[in-house]
Amino acid sequence: MIRINEHYNQLKPSYLFSDIAKKVEAHQKAHPEVDIIRLGIGDVTQPLPPACVKAFHQGVEALADAASFRGYGPEKGYPFLRDKIAVNEYQSRGMDIDADEIFISDGSKCDTGNFQELFAPDIRVAIPDPVYPVYLDTNIMAGRAGDFDARRFSNIVYLDATRENDFIPQLPPGQVDLIYMCFPNNPTGTTITKSALRLWVEYAVENRALILFDAAYEAFIRDESLPRSIYEIDGAKEVAVEFRSFSKTAGFTGTRCAYTVVPKACKVYDKNGETTGLHGLWNRRQATKFNGVSYPVQRAAEAVYSPEGKVQVTALIDGYLENAAIIRSAMDLLGFDHVGGENSPYIWVDGQGRDSWSFFDLLLEQAGIVCTPGEGFGSCGQGYIRISAFNSRENVEKAMERMARALK
Repeated sequence: MIRINEHYNQLKPSYLFSDIAKKVEAHQKAHPEVDIIRLGIGDVTQPLPPACVKAFHQGVEALADAASFRGYGPEKGYPFLRDKIAVNEYQSRGMDIDADEIFISDGSKCDTGNFQELFAPDIRVAIPDPVYPVYLDTNIMAGRAGDFDARRFSNIVYLDATRENDFIPQLPPGQVDLIYMCFPNNPTGTTITKSALRLWVEYAVENRALILFDAAYEAFIRDESLPRSIYEIDGAKEVAVEFRSFSKTAGFTGTRCAYTVVPKACKVYDKNGETTGLHGLWNRRQATKFNGVSYPVQRAAEAVYSPEGKVQVTALIDGYLENAAIIRSAMDLLGFDHVGGENSPYIWVDGQGRDSWSFFDLLLEQAGIVCTPGEGFGSCGQGYIRISAFNSRENVEKAMERMARALK
């Protein structure tokens, strides 16, 4: 008989954002007159930059002409995009990353979820709490999590991010093999300094561990003293893989384009302790399981690095950061402690003793606002909500006015 992967039974019945969507849909049906403002899931709301739209059209036109038509693209992505990424994101900032070390994909969610396939089922995994759910869920699916004790999984090393440590996880007390990190952080919106990040790189070198560094929100960093890439730290190329995305940078959430950097210097080990190249393993996985991002989408992503594209993307992100500042100011006036929102589109709000889902329900029912309950990101998120700056300024201002009335 055909049998299931029993590890799927360890997952929660549905994905966090699916639960939110169902609650919002039910409320909308019951109250069709309410104009719901969505500051929950981290989806962008503003149109693609004009430079990207123009390049997108040109890419489609190329496929309409037999002379310029293209079928399957290179498995790593087209060189025209990988070259632009290498120069603009890394080499221009003093990092020795080659275009051949960059893999174009359809999203950081896919890559951060799929990367764990390369590793043995019994490795020891460290995951922050609170955290983007995909890191934990994909390791549960792979059978690494162990037993669940009503709060946490027995085989996962949880890296608590709490008010006591300024929401920056501390090094694990023992040895781990695979470490997930995300900065600027989702969901807390916090950032990490170079000196703090250096400690993690040194730990990985000493313990022959690998860091999976999710930098999907790096374009929101405005403080030049903060690292935008883990490769700004000496030695990181040997122990870290970096994930980045055009989703939040240039509004590609519905268009789908991202990239992962796997340095050729990055080594992992077989059962005998012999080193093997991680770059080759990921290339083999992608060649087997991924068919690439379409040519027009990659042309649109390339336009991010055009002179016009750079200006337009910066303006897009500045608009979202202005929204974040409005939310932060409103939280201050309402007396809510919060972090994030300065170099990040997310604001992590302490509910003043409220349960996360209760706070979510209150804002939905009394103010028509959708946020994200912190508990959905892990046990350390209980009592918090995440508010996203991804919306129009008009809607953000309206939402904050409604929130003020609902909480008085």
